[in-house]
Amino acid sequence: MKVGFQADSALVSARREIFDGDCPGRTVLDKLTSRWGVLILASLSEGPMRFHVLRDHIGGISEKMLSQNLRTFTNYGLTERTVEPSTPPKVTYALTPRGQEVAEQLRGLLEWVSINGEAIVKFQSGR
Repeated sequence: MKVGFQADSALVSARREIFDGDCPGRTVLDKLTSRWGVLILASLSEGPMRFHVLRDHIGGISEKMLSQNLRTFTNYGLTERTVEPSTPPKVTYALTPRGQEVAEQLRGLLEWVSINGEAIVKFQSGR
């Protein structure tokens, strides 16, 4: 019983912390939930992809934005970059286990937006 109580207290504490303006998790939250961050992580949840395939999969993303986000996610331990020695080098990106975990959560958000997005835009333009 006591272990469950301690876990519950830690969860409540973590939830409160994210609402604090100086919470370090806010930086991570900003990157994960950015327009491109969500799409990159959700795309990689389908499996490892080469840079150009990932770029083409995400309509409208520039190489610069893709590169910046992939670098950030690699630094956060959410993606891994594999370079195959060839000419030119083949670079593949994949999710780490932690990246896969967050991508699953983000795919739920994307599914919801996909289902409800059109109705929300219609509602907004009807006002």
